[in-house]
Amino acid sequence: MSFGLEADVVDPAVYDKNLQLLRSAGVTLPKISELADPMRFLGHHASAEAWIDPDAPDPANLFRVHWHNSADRRGLAAVPEHLVLDPALTGVDATIVVALGNRFPMIRAHKVLAAYGCLVPRLLSGKFDASHHRAIWPSTGNYCRGGIAISRILGCRGVAVLPEGMSSERFRWLEHWVTDDSDIVRTPGTESNVKEIFDACHDLSRDPSNIIFNQFSELGNYIIHRAVTGPALERIFNHLNSNGTLRPRAFVAASGSSGTLAAGDHLKHVLGTQVGVVEALECPTLLYNGYGEHNIQGIGDKHVPLIHNVMNTDFVIGVSDAASDNLNLLFNTTVGRSFLGQRTGLGQEKVTGLGDLGLSSIANVLGAIKYAKYNGLGSSDVVLTVATDGAEMYETELSHAAERTPGRQFDALGAAETFGRWLLGTDADHVMELDHRSRERVFNLGYYTWVEQQGVALSDFDARRDQSFWDGLMDLVEVWDTMIARFNAA
Repeated sequence: MSFGLEADVVDPAVYDKNLQLLRSAGVTLPKISELADPMRFLGHHASAEAWIDPDAPDPANLFRVHWHNSADRRGLAAVPEHLVLDPALTGVDATIVVALGNRFPMIRAHKVLAAYGCLVPRLLSGKFDASHHRAIWPSTGNYCRGGIAISRILGCRGVAVLPEGMSSERFRWLEHWVTDDSDIVRTPGTESNVKEIFDACHDLSRDPSNIIFNQFSELGNYIIHRAVTGPALERIFNHLNSNGTLRPRAFVAASGSSGTLAAGDHLKHVLGTQVGVVEALECPTLLYNGYGEHNIQGIGDKHVPLIHNVMNTDFVIGVSDAASDNLNLLFNTTVGRSFLGQRTGLGQEKVTGLGDLGLSSIANVLGAIKYAKYNGLGSSDVVLTVATDGAEMYETELSHAAERTPGRQFDALGAAETFGRWLLGTDADHVMELDHRSRERVFNLGYYTWVEQQGVALSDFDARRDQSFWDGLMDLVEVWDTMIARFNAA
């Protein structure tokens, strides 16, 4: 199985071309181990380059592709930026902790980390020629933006492939960053139309100069999240648990490409947590083998990603897009924030901080609440999750959601109804606790996408049942770090 797992130089001529291109551009590559522990390894970069715009296509921003950026994204935070949600907001006693992805550079979302983990090994092996190949980034929004950003810094041409129904903010960002309008490929549908993305990539792959970096099957996506996102979340928990009284119970996150879920494998290994995967109730593929469309932008559906370690997953949790749409209004309008401040007693800083939660981030929080209610968790229990991006990616979605409210006006009464129904009213329905047989059922469902449609060898598909397969992937972190060090030295 390849899927971006090159462990040595396969084409020395292309390697040399990449080396000269990046040398002339003044690019130095951070190691994965440095991104996993930037406080230990990258302090000198943060102090020397604090003046560099975190939203610029500057090679120095590669050293900000981690969870330890400060709120202004220019300095380092000893503990990754996070929210600890108040029980008055969540309605559960358990401590729900959200790591903030909008502290990442360039795209204000953590998918730029996945793009780095997928492209760099190909460059260093010589399998990807930055002067000739185009990097194709299929996505439901943030991964393709991360791919475009990393491609531009590394001197190659990137192409974003995403559904035409995604938020206009995503497209405006892409239009600013791509070198040509043709590098944005709009596919039919919205969030749930992943098959259409695959079809577009199949057509693009007929041109040998196009290299597909499919986040749903690129194992570099899994590896870098387990190596970098996992330890970041572990660090947050250890910070909160300084007195040793808290119990880590679960990592809960939406499926999407399932790259972020790899952090759950790290946390299960070091903290003993369970792993819960969230999906849209309007498209309940893992829950009920169902289908449909939804607006929880940032997660994809109607298939089981190849890089989802299904046999290590403990819960599947369904969340409605009506909840995330309405809570986006509650968290990011003046009337909503005013109501929350009065009703919960939360200060302005905590209420304003809810703007760090985008649509899929809100869904992750609701999944964590459902997990806590299902398991009857108490005040000593901690559920960890991530905010993949913030509300700045969904400003236009506010008006769309408001149009769907009664009378098309979101007022104080609407805020109260939203808070009561979609937060305090969140219950433990559509939660499935997986046993071995149900894991097998979800795993087998992936056969139809990856073996029958995408041509993955059956032996490669089945190899993923064994946890030793996933654990063995992490040996590549040291291999890739050695390749990066050698490349930088040259």
